[in-house]
Amino acid sequence: MPDARPNPQLAQVRLADYAPPDWLVPEVTLEFWLDATRTIVTARLTVTRNGVHDRPLRLDGHGLETVAIRIDGQASPDWPNGDTLSLAIAGDRAVVETEVVIHPSRNTRLMGLYASEGKLVTQCEAEGFRSITWFPDRPDILSRYTVRLEADAALYPVLLSNGDRGTIETLPGGRHAMRWTDPWPKPCYLFALVAGDLAAREDEFTTMSGRRVRLAIWTAPADVPRSAHAMAALKASMAWDERVYGREYDLDEFNIVAVADFNAGAMENKGLNIFNSKYVLADTETATDMDFDAVAGVVAHEYFHNWTGNRVTCRDWFQLSLKEGLTVYRDQQFSADQGSAAVRRIDDVRSLRAVQFPEDAGPLAHPIRPDHYVEIANFYTATIYNKGAEVIRMLATLLGEAGFRRGADLYFQRHDGQAVTCEDWLAAMADANAVDLSAFQLWYSQAGTPRVAVETRQTGGRVEVTLRQSLAPTPGQPDKRAMLMPFRLALIGRETGRRVSDELVAQLKGPVTHLTFDGLSEPVLPSLNRGFSAPVVVEAPLARDDLAFLAAHDDDPFARWEAFQQLALSVLATDDAPDALVTAVSNTLDDPSLDAAFKGEAVLLPTESFIGDAAAQVEVEAIHRRREAARQAIARGLEARWWQLWEAHRDVGAALTPEAKGARRLANVALSYLVTAGSDAAFDAARRQYDGAATMTDRMGALTALVNSRSDHREAVLADFHRRFAGNHDVIDKWFSVQALANRADVLDHVEALTRHPDFTIANPNRLRSLIGAFAANQRWFHAADGAGYRLLADQLIAVDRINPQSAARLAVPLGRWRRFDGTRARLMQAELERILAAPGMSKDVLEMASRALA
Repeated sequence: MPDARPNPQLAQVRLADYAPPDWLVPEVTLEFWLDATRTIVTARLTVTRNGVHDRPLRLDGHGLETVAIRIDGQASPDWPNGDTLSLAIAGDRAVVETEVVIHPSRNTRLMGLYASEGKLVTQCEAEGFRSITWFPDRPDILSRYTVRLEADAALYPVLLSNGDRGTIETLPGGRHAMRWTDPWPKPCYLFALVAGDLAAREDEFTTMSGRRVRLAIWTAPADVPRSAHAMAALKASMAWDERVYGREYDLDEFNIVAVADFNAGAMENKGLNIFNSKYVLADTETATDMDFDAVAGVVAHEYFHNWTGNRVTCRDWFQLSLKEGLTVYRDQQFSADQGSAAVRRIDDVRSLRAVQFPEDAGPLAHPIRPDHYVEIANFYTATIYNKGAEVIRMLATLLGEAGFRRGADLYFQRHDGQAVTCEDWLAAMADANAVDLSAFQLWYSQAGTPRVAVETRQTGGRVEVTLRQSLAPTPGQPDKRAMLMPFRLALIGRETGRRVSDELVAQLKGPVTHLTFDGLSEPVLPSLNRGFSAPVVVEAPLARDDLAFLAAHDDDPFARWEAFQQLALSVLATDDAPDALVTAVSNTLDDPSLDAAFKGEAVLLPTESFIGDAAAQVEVEAIHRRREAARQAIARGLEARWWQLWEAHRDVGAALTPEAKGARRLANVALSYLVTAGSDAAFDAARRQYDGAATMTDRMGALTALVNSRSDHREAVLADFHRRFAGNHDVIDKWFSVQALANRADVLDHVEALTRHPDFTIANPNRLRSLIGAFAANQRWFHAADGAGYRLLADQLIAVDRINPQSAARLAVPLGRWRRFDGTRARLMQAELERILAAPGMSKDVLEMASRALA
């Protein structure tokens, strides 16, 4: 194992070094003279000394051309030193004015103010505001903002910022201006502006106190029809937050803007949410059912931030999960209420296991509240978001619905308008419920995925269950302590197939927990971690027959799905015939108590990545071979049943009801198995579905099946799809992804060719993710034994880093998993990481990720 080379550029920021700000900025006035090539920003900061000291006011800036600095109207003798401006101020209060020039059209980092398809757009989280003007760029500086935007009226007819709008000013020379005032103190990372030629879908919402709020979703004029679903989701989320959490919106208007060039999914700027267009624009012709669900979930997530992130914000970036984990949990609750709660929970767990569990098991492992970082952008991770949400869910399980609501109410009451810590959140929960949560707090400081080993013994009518929790060492944390966690379990009768005990929520506090069930009249099997009550790996010595029985009878949907997953892992770890899987799938399909949506999830085999994660070492070729053999056995063994299901569920129209979405899901799973079976009739059926599809769900279902086949239709449908949707960025992203994820030996050559396609660009994060990111998730072919996949990724990463370090750093993650693979592949991945480190001029974003990966 190589030693990570120390790098003087990688200075750490440490939680232990936090100190309150020396100066506060209660009032901010900003004036923008907007232009894509040269924007002038004038800032007027009212600053006040915080405490008794004589330290200067320190402001952050990045890439700013400073024109003027004044203190109380007088020119300052102090001037910037690199990215820092230190101003000596004699009194305890002053007005500091700065004037700077910035160049949005040159800003390829997509942080600060940048140009995107004729619009001017901001992104300030985490540290983008310093690229707009001089400011103490930290989240515990809360200010009230007044903003004036001036621009060419023809180029930028719409001028938006945070808060509530004033009147439009018509100015000489074809220019105009708009003033915006936000009455709520906010950190600078929540500042936003958008200027451009936009059109709005408008609506309104009446809050629970009777206030009418103007709603608008701004898009390119041609895209307005595709924003209807997002507007419906916004109104639903506003009503839900009132009903479930008692949280009411607090401004007279709420605006969302869709942009094509965006590093993340969306941003919760106060009153002006800026979204990646893929999470706003949706209609049945261009968006799948999963896209519709994602739009609703992201709209809800960003709206819910109005309270969990905006009105109550983070004291520092180490507390990031305080807002993100909590808000992910809230959007998961919302999404579960909108459709199938069982399927939603399975989706949540699948995502957690696909990304966060590997993160926890590798060199990039970190707690949901890390104690240090080099570049904060690298900590917008699945651990912060997804594991953070699971920690909040555990807290809700421990306290119960009413107790959790009491704690949330107290949290908002205590901390409205403040920048706070994870301890403040836990204290509100503990105080509202008179409980001790000190053991639970370890979830915030310990990295890694706990394991819970389960031993069950039955003697007559008594069952004794022993649960042992353990947590392996992670980088920088060799010794771990047992954590408080809820663990839901019940007993299923081995003869009746029914639950024969009440469900118990056991509180695991120490290394070992003993439970006893009495009065049982038949042999039992344990139903474990029901609902995925804790984000742990369960180790239970259940035979394949027992897992098959639970997969057919467990009354908890997640536990039933999990039993099949574990059965599949057991079979796919060997070269045994997959007969048990064929039988289990057949039993699931024939169960009339299950709806189509659940069946569509329950009959899917674990992914190759998940199979590899469950093994001591990832055996790339063997995993692929065994999984493909199992798919073939299920496809051919149940071929008549798949035909029946496809015919019965394929023609449900374009409705977005849970029933219709479930039917489409099951029909497309059936079609995938039919094409896997490989008959010409199945290929023709997929082509008919593609040509006659009433929804993008069905079109993509057919396209995906054919792309993974040997059918002569493959190239024809790929060409047709590109022609049909040319110019629609979000849909063409699907076209790139489906090819990058293809199960074909020529996929690497195909991806390399696609990097030269006229529609491919590394400047757009969505397009980069759709091809290179998707290919890196294709375990069999990304991990080709000759290392060509690794070279392709590293080449793209080095190129991207020159224009967008955030996007580049995220590409390094797959290479960081080299320890999980055989020696040859491990050495090849290490070599690419070393090449990345040695490349001249690499950003600290990438240097941090590559260095940690090799440590």
